[in-house]
Amino acid sequence: MNIYTIGFTKKGAERFFTLLKRNGVKTLIDVRLNNASQLAGFAKKNDLAYFLKELCNIDYIHMPKLSPSEEILKGYKAKTLSWAEYEIRFNALLQQRKAETLLSDDTLSDACFLCSEHEADQCHRRLVAEYIANHSPTDVKIKHLK
Repeated sequence: MNIYTIGFTKKGAERFFTLLKRNGVKTLIDVRLNNASQLAGFAKKNDLAYFLKELCNIDYIHMPKLSPSEEILKGYKAKTLSWAEYEIRFNALLQQRKAETLLSDDTLSDACFLCSEHEADQCHRRLVAEYIANHSPTDVKIKHLK
């Protein structure tokens, strides 16, 4: 099974949608806590769902249960949580929420987790993809789209 991740920051709409289409993404799973921010531009919830369907025939799902809690997010942004602490707390939250049961294998196959960060190394979308891969009975390959 292939799972992708992508961030919309530092990408124009053409690059963003081309990457998704070129990689055969079937479903975009939005793992942002807030998907309606004005800063999101083309990635604002209703606009994004429309563009995905019209330009790429990709389904859209907003899955806030795969987002950090407000407390974890604020702690990291305020630098009261290090990235290592963030990872531990967020992975514990995924386990508590039983994240591996939230989406079917059919939905996850060729799905792409979306967040805002340009790079996946310090973004929760990477942690979500790794958590799902580690709890899947099938072989999962993760590819971070840039």
